[in-house]
Amino acid sequence: MSVHRQPPQRDFADHVAAVQRLRRDFANLPEGAPVRLAKPTSNLFRFRDDGDAPRLDVSAFTSVISVDPVTRTAEVGGMTTYEDLVAATLPHRLMPTVVPQLRTITLGGAVTGLGIESSSFRSGLPHEAVEEIEILTPTGETVVARRDNEHADLFYGFPNSYGTLGYSLRLRIRLEPVEPFVHLRHLRFGSAKEAMDAMARIAADSEHGGERVDFLDGVAFGPDEVYLTLASFTDSAPWTSDYTGHDIYYRSIPRYAGTGPGDYMTVEDYIWRWDTDWFWCSRAFGVQNPTVRRLWPRSLKRSDVYRRLVALDRRTDFSRLLNHYRGRPQQEPLIQDIEVGVERGAEFLDFFHDRIGMSPVWICPLRLSEKGTPGEGGHIWPLYPLKQERLYVNFGFWGMVPMKRGQRRHHHNLLVEEEVTRLDGHKSLYSDAFYSEEEFWRLYNGDAYDRLKRTYDPQGRLLDLYAKCVGNR
Repeated sequence: MSVHRQPPQRDFADHVAAVQRLRRDFANLPEGAPVRLAKPTSNLFRFRDDGDAPRLDVSAFTSVISVDPVTRTAEVGGMTTYEDLVAATLPHRLMPTVVPQLRTITLGGAVTGLGIESSSFRSGLPHEAVEEIEILTPTGETVVARRDNEHADLFYGFPNSYGTLGYSLRLRIRLEPVEPFVHLRHLRFGSAKEAMDAMARIAADSEHGGERVDFLDGVAFGPDEVYLTLASFTDSAPWTSDYTGHDIYYRSIPRYAGTGPGDYMTVEDYIWRWDTDWFWCSRAFGVQNPTVRRLWPRSLKRSDVYRRLVALDRRTDFSRLLNHYRGRPQQEPLIQDIEVGVERGAEFLDFFHDRIGMSPVWICPLRLSEKGTPGEGGHIWPLYPLKQERLYVNFGFWGMVPMKRGQRRHHHNLLVEEEVTRLDGHKSLYSDAFYSEEEFWRLYNGDAYDRLKRTYDPQGRLLDLYAKCVGNR
């Protein structure tokens, strides 16, 4: 059951005034002080103590500025959440081309840190729908970057820069039309190889069994239990399922697999189907226990609530101490998203089940939608070098893995990093990374990054990408 909300909005004149105030605040920061943003939410999993560092107030950039149903574009503050953007676009029967799974992911965060969802096999990544970005650079200036202007290098280099080249204050993005409902079909496969082969065929055709496929993702519950979910827009539905209350979306997948007409959801509930239980991570807090679930308020069944609980646990070390006093093995957090070519997807998933043993695992195909002449290093988007026309598969896994005596520190995370590199893949940098500096810059196009850093941050006011994402500074 969708809960409709009125998104915050402001006009363009207010935005211009807010930019001027922010530039003054930036200029007043103590010389040499680290630059931090005062943001109410975060979806990063690199927990750090920022101490008493002064923070820039960016609350003025959390609103939708305008939605134009004729041009199918939206002007949006860089710190606006997708929850608020979707609330503003759906009344026009429009949505962003790619909406990351969690409500409080921001537009700027999804562009500078990458995002993905089940439309990515046809629409690529969120930054590919961006037409224009207004950026506060590390020098305190603001620039407008587009594909065809003097800041095109920053436009193409901004994705995967994680706030080390500046901060987005406003974005203009393309939208796409939607229907009121989504029809879901769940297909079960007995091996990763069968699932990857089917995923490649369906992604190439955007069709299966005579029905168009608008969204494609999947879940692996084990090595011989892999599901693909094919979803399509529809203007009517015989019923709609509600996964915001007692029922749990991921548990419905095996139930509906291969049965009759499949499942139906409103388009809004489909967009946020993973958020209610943070995929399946709510089980760590007991929220999937029927008694607890009945008592846990619907308004608190949200990914940002669970993320704050994780942050509290990290600060207090509660779970580690509890395991110690109970005599249980210590656990290693393994919170990662990785991408490999679809032709190597079965290899990775088989490795993961054999060497890691965590389940479920989220599966999401993606292919760049941008068409054009490759730039730095032969890639359109140089800092996350994916090849044009190649279908990739994202695997997401988020949880705790028991440690055995004698295992090296970060044992499972390092196993994953080594395997992804062996398979010529990449991993997202929102969570812990352990690469050597040499390997990191090889994987993430250090030459292109260095040129951008020297151009837009000549004084090194912001951390570089390695220091922020691996050094966790």
